[in-house]
Amino acid sequence: MMGFMLFGFLLLSILSQSWALEATATESELELLTRELLQSAKEPEFFEWMIGVRRRIHQYPETGFEEYRTSQLIRSELDSLGIKYTWPVAKTGIVASIGSGSKPVFALRADMDALPIQEQVEWEFKSKIDGKMHACGHDAHVAMLLGAAKILQSRRNVLKGTVKLVFQPGEEGYAGAYHMLQHGILDDIDAIFFIHVVADLPTGVISSRPGQMLAGSGRFSATITGKGGHAAAPHKNRDPIIAAASAVLALQQIVSREIDPLEATVVTVGYLEGGKAFNVIPESVKFGGTYRSLSPEGLIYLKERIKEVTELQALVHRCNATLDFKEETPLPYPVMINDEALYRHIKKVGDALVGEPNVHFFPMIMGGEDFSFYSQHFAATIFVLGVKNETLKPDRPLHTPYFVIDEEALSIGVALNAAVAISYLDRPLVESH
Repeated sequence: MMGFMLFGFLLLSILSQSWALEATATESELELLTRELLQSAKEPEFFEWMIGVRRRIHQYPETGFEEYRTSQLIRSELDSLGIKYTWPVAKTGIVASIGSGSKPVFALRADMDALPIQEQVEWEFKSKIDGKMHACGHDAHVAMLLGAAKILQSRRNVLKGTVKLVFQPGEEGYAGAYHMLQHGILDDIDAIFFIHVVADLPTGVISSRPGQMLAGSGRFSATITGKGGHAAAPHKNRDPIIAAASAVLALQQIVSREIDPLEATVVTVGYLEGGKAFNVIPESVKFGGTYRSLSPEGLIYLKERIKEVTELQALVHRCNATLDFKEETPLPYPVMINDEALYRHIKKVGDALVGEPNVHFFPMIMGGEDFSFYSQHFAATIFVLGVKNETLKPDRPLHTPYFVIDEEALSIGVALNAAVAISYLDRPLVESH
């Protein structure tokens, strides 16, 4: 009996040492891989090409499902790299493929669309399209993914599987990810990864979290119709402005009085339009906004109550209300839940690439991302990449006309994309099927 116990202890000790050595070897391999990839992404010729791509896209921004010029630029670059692709996917989208064509299949995603914002940053590559700007960094996302494509293509013969490059249209409120999934070309994916630039973290820092990361996000618009007429005779009219004002105020009480204070939810009215003359009660008023929750049940409840509250407030003031929740888009976006195993894998790669102190734990926020549609089908994880450099002014956040990017950060994004894909294919986290 004692001999058997000693043998078991010895075997366990040997296995423990073997696992430790394997883990150390894996870490050393990752450090070597990430160092090589980062050096490649920082080479002057490579870097100038990459930021040139980003600047060309930045000068000609296109909003959701109108990314024809951007799509053409991407296809031209893929052609020059000898990378095969499928197009169109979801109208302007592209899915390219590098590697053996067999399992496992790992995907990298970049969104392509811009925002309806007038750029106010004065620089050589300012937007040339009035009222449109890459104020969310999607131009950088595309440049980083094309950079990763260039590196992966140079290593295509040693990839132990397939990398798919997903260039997606219509992230900003158009559910482009949902429409990409309808095509079927992504059905064989085992896992997918996405890097989003952020202006509140310095260059050299990446961040994420396992599990819930971003809220589910919906939109609504309401039209309240009354009876217009002269402002001097309100008793002869049915004032939709009063009804709309009452509805907007009542909507604020859903979160403050109906939702558990420990549950994160948001109802925000972002616009209110009605009337153009000081002495005329208008026929109708429009308003709209967003609702958000960290649970599917919360989204359902908010949607129901927004409809009920708005319709009943209109009725109180003898008006009618019609609501549109953009269900055909489709909205809402689901809650974004990072796959925990994939998160741990990417964090290891990030630790090797930028150093563990520069891999931060991301605070949960109520922002939304249609990348969450992918997470409902296969393992998916988002990391954010800091692009803040205090020497670059103005220092403003995403979705503002003053948003700027430290382009030096893009090399890190390229290396992270490529390293995550290569190392995943070496050691897939899910069983291929």
